[in-house]
Amino acid sequence: MKLLILRPEPGASETAARARAMGLEAAVAPLFAIRSVAGPPLAAGRYEAVLLTSANGARHAPEGLTALPCFAVGERTAAAARAAGFAEVRSGPCDGAAAAAMMAKAGIKRAIHLCGRDHLEVAAPGVEIERRIVYAAEPVANERFEGRAVAMIHSARAGARFAELVVDKAAIAVAAISEAAAAAAGDGWAAKAVAAEPRDQALLELAAKLCNHAVDVVRDGDGL
Repeated sequence: MKLLILRPEPGASETAARARAMGLEAAVAPLFAIRSVAGPPLAAGRYEAVLLTSANGARHAPEGLTALPCFAVGERTAAAARAAGFAEVRSGPCDGAAAAAMMAKAGIKRAIHLCGRDHLEVAAPGVEIERRIVYAAEPVANERFEGRAVAMIHSARAGARFAELVVDKAAIAVAAISEAAAAAAGDGWAAKAVAAEPRDQALLELAAKLCNHAVDVVRDGDGL
């Protein structure tokens, strides 16, 4: 069964390559494109560390911050941070709260969180975290989605928008990265399940299971 990869580039192509290596028929159809968001110059001396909760935060990081210690959520974000020039990168568990807790344990008192326009607020006791929006996911033009497929939903925004673009929900199974993403997609799908962890690899593994499963006998809400 065809796998729809709806996340923005360059992540979409990265996911597609791993999906094809697993023997899946992957189709890349991003719902959003990532755009830089400009802001006033930053005084790097005000901060003791940088928090990155996504690879896009690293890719769109303002100048002057790469000498600071960087705390990244997940190894893929850490790899993007190194590629962006951050010399000291520490990767942690797959959520911002855990990364912020790592900063607190390391004695960081003031940090800057480079994030997208749509983001979750991150906090940790004893750490002052200033947020700077450095990118935004903007909708792109898409044709209506038709036919049998499994769709990977990486966010609540993607879930809501994809639902608006589908001709027949009953022909499509949804693999969601979180409960919020699954809820935003709504009901009526051939099947709907949530990844074990909020990571792209966990989501891909779930999508592969849906692709190889008899989706037509797994009703929406039953899970797998």
